[in-house]
Amino acid sequence: MREGLSLADAYAVQRIGVAWALDQGRRVAGRKVGLTSRVMQQQLGVDEPDFGVLLDDMLLDDGADLAAVPRPLIRPRVEAEIAFVLGRDLAGPGVTTLDALRATEAVVAGLEIIDSRVRDWDIRLVDTVADNASSAYAVLGGRLVDPRDLDLRLVGTALSVNGRVVESGAGAAVLGHPAACVAWLANTLAAYGETLAAGSVILSGALCRAVDLAPGDHALAEFAGLGAVRVSWAPPAPAARTRGARA
Repeated sequence: MREGLSLADAYAVQRIGVAWALDQGRRVAGRKVGLTSRVMQQQLGVDEPDFGVLLDDMLLDDGADLAAVPRPLIRPRVEAEIAFVLGRDLAGPGVTTLDALRATEAVVAGLEIIDSRVRDWDIRLVDTVADNASSAYAVLGGRLVDPRDLDLRLVGTALSVNGRVVESGAGAAVLGHPAACVAWLANTLAAYGETLAAGSVILSGALCRAVDLAPGDHALAEFAGLGAVRVSWAPPAPAARTRGARA
């Protein structure tokens, strides 16, 4: 995909894909900011953030089962993120971290399920951008917290898979402050004549490395001050045994 593709071309491809989804009756519910932490930039070999669109059927409740999602997964990974729920519109340019905090109604524990149509995740920045920033689903916790009650830079998280802690991180990992990611997004969208609407859900980026998921896995992210959020992926049902099959 990447041969001869500029970043502007990749975002154009993303917009075409989103427009097609809207034509199918889906609606925009928010945005995701990706590649905001150094660890994720190193994992994918890039040096700048990107963004994608969250559609309504991409948002899942705490405890969701990925075996029941509307679109099948290919080779998913899970990330622990702080999600923002905007209480008012936010329009760049010139948006600051403080502006983003003032526009936020609540923050919530989140898990992003990322996925890629590119074989073996052999991607560059233009590949993930064109693929809607590799976003598949977002799982949101049930506890809404006023962002003014926390220092989001210091909010730590532990990401567990199947009961074992596999990654950990803190809010400062994403551009120094999770709200700085929301400000970056608002300012970047201004170049496209777009704003962030009140009620939007914004994923601010992975606080730690993305971890592979497989059928049968259970993931849990526990955030200081935000609570926990969970997702599972039920294994496929065993094939029915045919009559006369050997025991």
